[in-house]
Amino acid sequence: MGPSGRSALAVLACTLAWLSLCAGGASASTLLVEGAGDGHGVGMSQDGALGYAQHGYGDAQILAHYYTGTTLGQAPANAVIKVLEGAKVVSVPLERYVRGVVSAEMPASWPAAALQAQAIAIRTYALTADAGSSRFDVYSDTRSQVYRGAAAETASTNAAVAATAGQIVEYGGQPAITYYFASSGGMTEDNENSFLGSTPEPWLRGVEDPYETSSSSWKLSMSFATASARLSGLVKGSLRGIEVLRRGVSPRIVAAEVLGSRGETPVSGPELEARLGLQSAWAYFTVISGASVTREPDLSGQPAFTPSPPESPAIAPASSSSSASETAMSASASGGTGAGGATPAPAPSPAYDTGGAPAE
Repeated sequence: MGPSGRSALAVLACTLAWLSLCAGGASASTLLVEGAGDGHGVGMSQDGALGYAQHGYGDAQILAHYYTGTTLGQAPANAVIKVLEGAKVVSVPLERYVRGVVSAEMPASWPAAALQAQAIAIRTYALTADAGSSRFDVYSDTRSQVYRGAAAETASTNAAVAATAGQIVEYGGQPAITYYFASSGGMTEDNENSFLGSTPEPWLRGVEDPYETSSSSWKLSMSFATASARLSGLVKGSLRGIEVLRRGVSPRIVAAEVLGSRGETPVSGPELEARLGLQSAWAYFTVISGASVTREPDLSGQPAFTPSPPESPAIAPASSSSSASETAMSASASGGTGAGGATPAPAPSPAYDTGGAPAE
C-alpha cells in the first residue's frame, strides 16, 4: 500500500472514531424541557379564574376576559343532555348535569365567583358539544367533562349552579363553545394553534392571564434514550435534538422538527407534548452533554413571554357581582379530576379531547 492509501485509511479511522464519540455523547445526553401551563391553553384557565375571583372579580367578568367579545344569555328551557356512561346513554336535565360536573372539574372550596364561572362554562359546553353525533352529546369522562352525578354535588357547587341557573356564554347571540383547562402559564392561546386544523373562533383568542400563579411553571428532564423511545418513528438515525419552527400567540409550540443524525422530521407542538409527556406545548428545549449546556434552535422568532403586572388586569373589578363580596377561600384543597372541553372539528389528537389536566 502506498503513502496515499495509508493516508486515506488514517483519515477514515479518525472519522469513524469521531462519529463513535458523537454517538456515545448523544446517548449519554439529557434533554431538559422547561415550560409553563397545564393543558391546551384555549379558553378559560381555571387557575387564572381562581386568581380573578380572589381579587374580587365576578363570574361574568371572568368569562368575558377569557372568551373574547362574549355576553351571557339563557339556555333553552327544559334542555336535556345525553351523556354516555360506559356503553349506556343517559338523558340528564341540564341543571342536574351541571351539578354533577362542577366539583369534578374544580375544587369545591374555591371562591364562589370561580365556581360560578365554571358552572356557566360547563353548561355552555354541554349545550354546544357533539361528541357522539346524534347518539349522545358528551362523554362522562375527560374526553368531554367529568360527570359524577349526585356523588359530585356539594353545598358550594350546588349554590354556584343555582346562582347562575340557565346562564350560558354567547357570541353574536349564539351559544359559544367554552373550552377550559387547568393552567395557562400566563397567556392563553388561539384555538387554531392548539387544535390544529380547527377554524379560528373570534371568542377563543389568546389573552394575557395576569393572575396565573407561579406554580404553573415546570421542568422535565429525560435521557436521550428515553426521548428517542417516546419519539419513536420520528427520529431518523440517532436523536440530536428538537428545533422549534413556529409558536402561537403564546409561546406554545405549533410546529417543530425532530433532529436526527440522518435528517429532520416535522412534528406539531401538540404531538410533541403528547409524545414527551409534557404538561403543555409551552416548552423550551436544552441539551445537556457532560459540562456542555446547549439551548436548542428556535426559529419561531417569538420573543420570550413577559407577563403583565397583576395590578393591571384587562378588566375592572366587579361592583355588584353576586360573588364580589365573597371571601376568597384556600386554593389548596383537593378537587376536580378532569378539565373539560369539547373536541373541535376536525378532531385533534386524543390528548386534546378533554381540555387538559385537572384543576387542583
